[in-house]
Amino acid sequence: MTDDDVLVTGHGPVTVVAVHGIQGTRAAWLPLAQQLADRCTFVLPNLPGRGRAMPPADAHACSLDAGAEVLRRTLRNHVRGPFVLAGWSMGVSVALAYLDGANKNPAQPVPAELLLVSGTPRLNAVRWFEVAPGETLLEAIATRERRLGLREAADHRTVAWTWESIRHTDQRDALGRVRCRTLVIHGSDDDDCPLAHGEMLANGIADAELLVLHGAGHGVLTQRMRQIGSQLRARWPAQLA
Repeated sequence: MTDDDVLVTGHGPVTVVAVHGIQGTRAAWLPLAQQLADRCTFVLPNLPGRGRAMPPADAHACSLDAGAEVLRRTLRNHVRGPFVLAGWSMGVSVALAYLDGANKNPAQPVPAELLLVSGTPRLNAVRWFEVAPGETLLEAIATRERRLGLREAADHRTVAWTWESIRHTDQRDALGRVRCRTLVIHGSDDDDCPLAHGEMLANGIADAELLVLHGAGHGVLTQRMRQIGSQLRARWPAQLA
């Protein structure tokens, strides 16, 4: 078992480092990565407790800062040159935590672009799970896993610890410090992060672009994979500057 579990896939000139959501694994990004294999090289880490990544010891090991540290190691070990930093669902929150740290530390690489899918700057304003102890929370996690139709899912205890660690987070102040080009993609029918959360992201980041996928829910990466892929091909016609 290794500390980190990172897959590099594709052979295109645009490097995309992509983070999955609270209940998923990097598998959430694989269909899009396969569609864009000629245009992009996807670097896909698993966060603690997913895949072959080191299981977390406690809730602290599942924090957004812990996820940002995974990103720092991933970038150090697998990325050279400009890159896109992408997140889906909770992955958006991890990406923002990484970027806020990078803005304070010049030694950390800053992405050329952000891609924020189905996310929120206010985890304290979403209700992915009811706040309940023990088996009740684990049952809610299992129910949401089935509803989202995840190809691969995280261990339920890891998800519970992650939710415990992140559910009070408010990152709105960090949005004003984002200086890179940003595309926010959000489904109009997202029940987990309603569209107002995507609008908060786009309105809080200078010059961010919001792409609303009408009729799509939280799982836009699979529901609208081809549409998203076409948008990204047009946006990334060549290597990042």
